[in-house]
Amino acid sequence: MSKSIRVLFGALLALAAASAGAHHSAAQFDFQQPVNVKGVVKVVRFSNPHAKLVLEVTDDKRGTRDIEFEGHSRNNMYRQGLRPEMMAVGDTITIRIAPMRNGEDGGYVTAFITADGKAIGNISTAD
Repeated sequence: MSKSIRVLFGALLALAAASAGAHHSAAQFDFQQPVNVKGVVKVVRFSNPHAKLVLEVTDDKRGTRDIEFEGHSRNNMYRQGLRPEMMAVGDTITIRIAPMRNGEDGGYVTAFITADGKAIGNISTAD
């Protein structure tokens, strides 16, 4: 009985570790090919474990649509100088993202771009 409990506990621990590692993977984002995206803020939430930003984006290929972007944790965003007060719902902003590797909408916010082209924040990986 004791050995069975140890094996079960070990299996549960291995599953928990695997799911935690998968959650924090940034493999779906291409940090080597950053792009700027301009849009109107629909949702901005700096929270843990990840920030969330939804922009209404318009382009010639696909028209207007809402796109959800992920960001780093609140603490890491703050350390990079990024603050939720920098934008409000309805503002038009430009962000730099690591796009999705599969070409779908979305990406990982690495910086906000000011009107004069300056990047605030410079998150280069999703560590």
